[in-house]
Amino acid sequence: MAGNLVMHEKGWLGHKETLLHSGEGPIWQTRWRGRLIAWANDLGVKIYDTQSQMRIIFIDRPADSPRADLFKCTLHWQDDSTLLIAWADEIKVARIRTRPRTAANPKTNLPPLIVEVTAVFQLDCMIAGIVPHPMTTPLSAMVPQPRPSNVASSPSQPFLTSFLVLAYTPPDTSLLTGNELASSHAEQARKAAERPELRIISRSGEELAADALSITGFERWGCNDYVLVDVPSNQHEAFYVVLSPKDVVVVRPRDWRDHVAWLVERKRYEEALEEIERRQVAGETAAAEGEEGEFVKAARLCPKVCGQDTKRWEDWIFVFVQKHQLQAIIPFVPTESPTLGHLVYEMILAYFLAHDRQTLLNTIRDWPKGIYDISVIIVAVQAELDRAPSSSAMTSTSPDTAILMECLAELYTMNRQPGKALPYFIRLRRPNVFDLIRENNLFTSVQDQVTLLVDFDHELMEKRRKEGAEPEESTVIKLFVDHIHSIPIGRVVQQLESRPYYLYLYLDALFMKDSHLTSDFADKQVTLYAEYAPLRLIDFLRASNYYNLEMAYRICNERDLVPEMVFLLGRMGNNRQALTLIIERLGDVNRAIDFAKEQHDDDLWEDLLRYSESRPTFIRGLLENVGAEIDPIRLIRRIKNGLEIPGLKGALIKILHDFNLQMSLLEGCQTVLNGDCVDLASTLYRGQSSGFSLNGKTSCPICSLPLVQMPQSLILLYLCRHIVHARCASKSDRPLLPNDDSLVTTRPNTSARIALTSMIRARIDQGCPVCHRRGEGERT
Repeated sequence: MAGNLVMHEKGWLGHKETLLHSGEGPIWQTRWRGRLIAWANDLGVKIYDTQSQMRIIFIDRPADSPRADLFKCTLHWQDDSTLLIAWADEIKVARIRTRPRTAANPKTNLPPLIVEVTAVFQLDCMIAGIVPHPMTTPLSAMVPQPRPSNVASSPSQPFLTSFLVLAYTPPDTSLLTGNELASSHAEQARKAAERPELRIISRSGEELAADALSITGFERWGCNDYVLVDVPSNQHEAFYVVLSPKDVVVVRPRDWRDHVAWLVERKRYEEALEEIERRQVAGETAAAEGEEGEFVKAARLCPKVCGQDTKRWEDWIFVFVQKHQLQAIIPFVPTESPTLGHLVYEMILAYFLAHDRQTLLNTIRDWPKGIYDISVIIVAVQAELDRAPSSSAMTSTSPDTAILMECLAELYTMNRQPGKALPYFIRLRRPNVFDLIRENNLFTSVQDQVTLLVDFDHELMEKRRKEGAEPEESTVIKLFVDHIHSIPIGRVVQQLESRPYYLYLYLDALFMKDSHLTSDFADKQVTLYAEYAPLRLIDFLRASNYYNLEMAYRICNERDLVPEMVFLLGRMGNNRQALTLIIERLGDVNRAIDFAKEQHDDDLWEDLLRYSESRPTFIRGLLENVGAEIDPIRLIRRIKNGLEIPGLKGALIKILHDFNLQMSLLEGCQTVLNGDCVDLASTLYRGQSSGFSLNGKTSCPICSLPLVQMPQSLILLYLCRHIVHARCASKSDRPLLPNDDSLVTTRPNTSARIALTSMIRARIDQGCPVCHRRGEGERT
């Protein structure tokens, strides 16, 4: 209102203010775009170039224009080089371009830009606002017009533009003529204004469309009370806002969607479809498609029609159900964003259960588990499985039955009931069965399904064997052995009676873990080892003590297992028969010698020598393996004269060499023993002959009186290093020596000392009284 236009700038040296205009009354509007600043006052419109810092144009106020304070000028930059000027009822379009340079006009003090008013329109209303509005005809459809090179550049326009103006009709024409003096009271009263209108004006000044606005209190508002602005948008459609003292109105141009809605309301479905297909968008055709019976197309459009509206989705799905066309919309039903009610998803799964069970399985695996009631679906699928003819058969299961079992297994797993899913996984031969048992601790659930697991494991092992893989430990056997507390041994053995090979594997694994675990099944193990692992039977017979010897011998005899029979006969005490088996059946002298060594029986050695008298091979074997158990001379003397024994010389040489070696070892050991005895005897002597530590406070352990007394009595020192009074060492009342005090106080020579010591030892009836009393206490 002060009439000053000041440009504020911030530079390196601080803030700078530049006065662009002053002294011509109030400035009603200013618009700045790019390098150009335009403003309007009561006199007209001026444009300033910030680069050249020069005013480039002054555009006069229209002649016969009404008061400027009542009908302000409106400015809007269409682009960097086009300014729209709306003042009262007139529109001017000003184009800015670069001033041409010629040799005839070399002046340099002129502005670098010039302005041309390219269009002037006069309307039948006052203009409260103006903005460019794109038309639907693209420029490519029009004949291109070459642009002079000296015109300032502007952004390319994808569409031709018209003008959108906010039209205001004055209620009193005296405001337009300037005759404001009223001749009567009626003329002085303020008249109600009409509704403002949005009008589209073409480039030729033709009115293309008009729409009245419902503005609150429009009767009281003047032209300057309204504002029209455009909002930037990434889309081609413009977006405008109309402001009044009471309202903010958002203005959008009608588009093809409004047209489609209008057609659908009037049931002109064919025209609506043609319009949407032409637009290549399918937003509002679901209703039209459904009415025409094209359910697949209608279902395809439901995601765009329903969006995130749960109720609309459910309503449309039930419409398809009523039309018996549920299959058409199923592929488009959302499972999240939005999530519909349980009933919808359960209805879809029931449809798959009745018509497409493979799709039912895939849907169960793909859908989130929380969108429907799993227990309801389990009941429905279980009912179908119970009606299937082969639902209880272990083999020759039909494909439909297998799919139903897979569905139940998946549903139980999703419902956190892996124990109920396990039987179906086993019957379906799923490789993850054993992992499922371990991960969910289902050991008690498989107590009565041992044979199913064993058969399944056998199939897996056969498959790996055919594929050339290395044989591995049975998975199911390891599972049973590792969890004997949850899967009792007796229950497993009972069920494996019909699978003897797996019973052998199971008992063998238990025996390797702890031999006592199979004590109740030892006799059965003998039979199983003899059948499936004869080479390991002897190890079992040696390690176990729980089997019946006679039954084991009978089993081995039936299978002619001689080494096992020899061991059993030896365990039963029938050593001679065992030795006979070794000699007659095996002919193995080394085994016979080992057997005789194990039994430590001289009669058995005698039988072996007697048997060997007529067998040179056995004689040589005995000579080569003779040891401490038999005297070589005894064996040599039993050799008959004239008996030819191959290798006898070498055997004798070996005996002599072993004898010399034995003698050398004995002599060396004797020498070491003698040296150790001498060292130990010396240590003992030093320990017994060393002095005793004694002081005046030391007491007798028998009577607890001091050992050192005046006069000094006789005290005894034992090799156990106990010191007692002589009177305490004897149980009798008779003193050890007569007049012992005199003997103690004297200093006898060595002979007297020996005699005294011998006399005292003769009168002592026991050893150290302290040690003797301690021994009695321990015995009691």
